[in-house]
Amino acid sequence: MPKFVDCFKNEITLSQQRWIHIIQEHPEVKEYIKEIETVLKDPDLIKESKKDREVYLYYRFFKEILKGKYIIVVVKKIMLSFVVTCYITDRIKEGDIIWEKK
Repeated sequence: MPKFVDCFKNEITLSQQRWIHIIQEHPEVKEYIKEIETVLKDPDLIKESKKDREVYLYYRFFKEILKGKYIIVVVKKIMLSFVVTCYITDRIKEGDIIWEKK
């Protein structure tokens, strides 16, 4: 199980089960597994999910991915925080901003 450290120094795990889910649902992410660490460690923006206050959405824009897209890493923040999913998008979801790069 890979473990990452986010910009707040929180440890976040990515289980094999979640990784299988990610690459089945969002196969385009498979080649960007290294970028997950970058998104968590140095995001452009973090938002709180509108559906679950324990879920944070980490965004980082990559101009070289599909002519400019965000990778979003969705993290459940509980005692043992973990990656729920990850995908590529061109828009930022609604929700309260937790942190923003200045």
